[in-house]
Amino acid sequence: MKKSGRQGARQLAVQALYQAQISAHEHDELTRQFKDDPGYGKCEQSYFEQLLDEAFRHREHLDNDISEFGDIPPAQLDPVEHAVLWIALAELRFHDDVPVPVVINEAIELTKIFGAEGGHRFVNGLLDKAGRSLRPAA
Repeated sequence: MKKSGRQGARQLAVQALYQAQISAHEHDELTRQFKDDPGYGKCEQSYFEQLLDEAFRHREHLDNDISEFGDIPPAQLDPVEHAVLWIALAELRFHDDVPVPVVINEAIELTKIFGAEGGHRFVNGLLDKAGRSLRPAA
């Protein structure tokens, strides 16, 4: 189910980051590959590229957030949930224009679509803690 706009950008970014974990593809290669995806023309392309870039550049910092706010070490996460969390935490850290509830809801929906059964509960709990800590005024 391909979505448009920012939802589509998030969906493609999660798929790209999943693929990066499974196949060890690098940023530039994934960007080229996903530009050929049929959903790319429908999504907010600059947002996809921005999310992917932020996740790659700040992966270590985002994994520190996962360790701080969750109870599963990043290395033990399901690759889909890991990818969703990278995207959501990047949005919390670098996209103040996206409200915390939107970040959390979008991440939950992506986890329900692509992740393991029940994985959305872990994602929800971690992002709720992260949202309160990273954006206390929100």
